[in-house]
Amino acid sequence: MAARRAPPGGTAPESSSETPACQTRINSLKYILSKKQKTPLSARGHWSMWPAFVSGQTILRNHKPCCTPEERQSGNKQALLTVPKPRYLEQLESYLRKELQSLDLTKKNSQELKLQPYREIFEFFIDNFKTYKPLLSAIKNEYEATLAHQKKTIRALEPLKAMITTVSEECTQQILALQEKEKDEISTLKQEKQHLLKFIDNMKEEKSSLQTQVEHLQTSVAKEYARYLSEHGARKLLLAKLNDMHNEQLDMTRRRAQDVKGEDVVKLTLALKVARQDLTKAQVKLNTMIADYGDVVPRRDFESLEKKYSDLLQEMKTLRKDFDRLHKEYETLLEIHRETAEERDNFCAELQRVQHNCTPRPNWAKCSEVIPGGAERWDCLAAGKTSEQLVDVLLEEIGTGALKEINVFPGWGKGDKVPVYLRHEGEVKNKKLTKKDVVNILKDVWKEKIALEQQTGKRSSLPEFFLSYLQKKYGDATAMEWSYTLYENMRLCRSNHVLSSFYDILTGKVGEEQYHGQNRLVSSLQKELAARDSSHGGALTSERFSTAVREAFPLKRNESIQELVDASRYELDSTEDLINYVSLFKEDEEGNAAPFVATLRSQYVREKQEYLRQLKNKLGDLTEVKADDLKTAFCTIDPHIDDQTLATYIGLAYPARREEPDQGAVPVETALERLLAGDVRRVGPSPREGSTRGFEGD
Repeated sequence: MAARRAPPGGTAPESSSETPACQTRINSLKYILSKKQKTPLSARGHWSMWPAFVSGQTILRNHKPCCTPEERQSGNKQALLTVPKPRYLEQLESYLRKELQSLDLTKKNSQELKLQPYREIFEFFIDNFKTYKPLLSAIKNEYEATLAHQKKTIRALEPLKAMITTVSEECTQQILALQEKEKDEISTLKQEKQHLLKFIDNMKEEKSSLQTQVEHLQTSVAKEYARYLSEHGARKLLLAKLNDMHNEQLDMTRRRAQDVKGEDVVKLTLALKVARQDLTKAQVKLNTMIADYGDVVPRRDFESLEKKYSDLLQEMKTLRKDFDRLHKEYETLLEIHRETAEERDNFCAELQRVQHNCTPRPNWAKCSEVIPGGAERWDCLAAGKTSEQLVDVLLEEIGTGALKEINVFPGWGKGDKVPVYLRHEGEVKNKKLTKKDVVNILKDVWKEKIALEQQTGKRSSLPEFFLSYLQKKYGDATAMEWSYTLYENMRLCRSNHVLSSFYDILTGKVGEEQYHGQNRLVSSLQKELAARDSSHGGALTSERFSTAVREAFPLKRNESIQELVDASRYELDSTEDLINYVSLFKEDEEGNAAPFVATLRSQYVREKQEYLRQLKNKLGDLTEVKADDLKTAFCTIDPHIDDQTLATYIGLAYPARREEPDQGAVPVETALERLLAGDVRRVGPSPREGSTRGFEGD
């Protein structure tokens, strides 16, 4: 709108972009307004102050001395309404209304569109106020600069606002996920706590029940004791009565005898008196015995009660021990819960710090919108890959897409530092090969090279053989075109094992023996699996497959063997037990291996890195190492290594040793890098105590 309706006079910064038609219209309007603006001038030649000067004159003309102030004020308003506006002011207002009515205020920038007519009216005033034009122009320019600065600031802050909103949403989602996870853990701990509390309550109830039983038994024993005591007293009374009756019978018998015999009454009286005295003594003795042994119970009852008491006491001690043990376990669980809560708080703080400092994880699903093949192909490319690998895949897709648009490559020249297969002056034509064609050519190169080495018995250089192969197959004229095209495809396609391994060996990053060593591992495993397959059906059970892998790789850990078994069952259902081992070694048309072979190769790399890490730890703080010291370190970490293998490893670390037998020490890092580039593996089990078999890295 600023470009369509620029203010006349050329004072606004938007005048450079206005159209000729709009400029003509504004100039004509400016001319009309300039012609008619003279009408509101006063007699003195100054600008009209309407309605101020008119209202003042009206008040003087219509002044009534006797009217009240309210009446005078209403009269002034009526007089003010009767005085017409200046023509120039009416034209400006009419122009402003027309411009505002012609605007579309439903657009997003309606406020800016609405501001433009007011800007033009203000510029008309600036042009006509010649005396105040510099000051008004400065005021207008300062407002324009401030508005431009505010717009620039708003535009700069909009991406930051969107980024803050995105980061806030992600952080909120992660916090909610952590809270959900913590809720599950807390609920689990609470349930376990409730279970322990219930168990403790049950133990307390059982203890109180046993105590109640003990009290009940004590009450029963007391009742039995009282019953036995009363029976004992009753029995004694019964015996006393029986004795009295027996004595009475004896007395009667004696009396009868005395009556018969005529015994002396005095003698009988004396005998009766003595008998009564003896009875009194016996009664006193009996009462003494009752008093002394009244609380005594029978031994049989005493032993029975004593046995019951000992059993209950032992059971109570056992329950006490169990209760103490459970109490200790409960306190231990409380301590573990407290430590877990502290660790959770520390992890939350660490997570917040990492989220604040680290870059948020990108949304890789957006790549499916720009990758050829759409979301389905991107899902296949991104399956099971880390962020770093996804970056490589994305760069590979971008690079291969850009490579197809290039028609020629610039030559690298013919210098000594240029590889022999890239020495060319001028431009080289791009053959625009597909990845499938490149994979087939590189496989054919390996096949021809291995056949030539088996025939001649001598190892040849891959760069020189690569160039000779291309010259022989495609001719000297187009060999460089094929070489440059293959090189660029290998350099970009890092996710393909055939292309990346050939590129690393061709550029000297790794040795050729590493490629052949991995192939020998795969071949030996294939032979072992085929030997285990007695039916020759191409399938084995999981148990036999695991046994075959363990026989082929006796130094691998159980975790590594299980990882290979899991990789072999990647496309199988959980209920299937037969593994088709033949399909595990197949490749697609672009040379990509199955997950099983990829896992085997990754284990090879990790085992070599762990082997060299042990070697570095054995060398200690040495910065340089000699050949003898390196031999000693190898023999220490791998006692079963043979002399030929040891000589091969020393030759990798000291490549110039054959030409210079007295070669001195080399830096440790250099020696380890050279060994990492070659085929270096452990020969025997590790001598470390407590270590498991196999040497896969962390």
